[in-house]
Amino acid sequence: MKVLVICGATASGKTRLAVDCALKLDTEVVSADSQLIYKGLNIGTAKPDAAEMRGVKHHLIDVVEPSEKFSVADYANFAEPIVENLINRGKVPVICGGTGFYINSLLFDLSYGNTAADLNIREKYNNLLQTNGKEFVYNLLREVDPETAEKLHINDVKRVVRALEIYEVSGKKKSDIRDGVTPKREYLAVAIDYPREELYARIDKRVDEMIECGLVEEVKGLLERGIDENCQCMQAIGYKEVLEYCKNSYNHSIMCDIIKQNTRHYAKRQITFFKKLKGIVWLRPEEATADNVTELLSEQ
Repeated sequence: MKVLVICGATASGKTRLAVDCALKLDTEVVSADSQLIYKGLNIGTAKPDAAEMRGVKHHLIDVVEPSEKFSVADYANFAEPIVENLINRGKVPVICGGTGFYINSLLFDLSYGNTAADLNIREKYNNLLQTNGKEFVYNLLREVDPETAEKLHINDVKRVVRALEIYEVSGKKKSDIRDGVTPKREYLAVAIDYPREELYARIDKRVDEMIECGLVEEVKGLLERGIDENCQCMQAIGYKEVLEYCKNSYNHSIMCDIIKQNTRHYAKRQITFFKKLKGIVWLRPEEATADNVTELLSEQ
């Protein structure tokens, strides 16, 4: 049985389409979003509420405390049994999200997470990050593995540190460890292809709504609960910019503009990532209906 993947850029309407499809197929949604896993991160993650879920069971939302770290391997360990259970029950799993590495972990046999972790080495680079800054650590990666550094954004500190850890543990560059592309299961992947300016307008509107709904207050509440600003979850777009706003008290409108800009850049990276997904079907917004998607599913 195939799995159905609803992926693509942030603010493109993935949740709505996934729920529409799940209702039509009488199945459940498996979230593939690296922020929706965290409890208490609701506004800045655009976490779907009960009304948006429309009675459809959603998996892997609110499963991790905000103080915890969570890797692609952790996600696969959580998600694989859920996907298999749905398939064994004769249901089509609807995998919905914009975190490409999460989705790939369910579709392909991959090797990028197989190098053993060394927490002492990781802590060393995290300490360097805190004392010398992300540019310093990023430049360390550029020296030993320029190909991987070229693929990573300087702000993607988690993967920068992981690439340095892989190099030190294995003696091999991350770029020399070729990921497998052997499919684990059949799938149909679809994404909603908004014109770029229209997508950006949707992103701007969503950010404005997040601010109006209390994103700043949500971040302050997390800090008051003792969630450290250096926690993995607090590096998400929206949260890290509000943190800077709270620390530096710069102009509120500047904070909003920075969140919008960073979200637009993230959307571009998502689109680039998913364009490489074999067989993906890009649908114009007016084509992105459950009827069309389920028809595609039955044709393949």
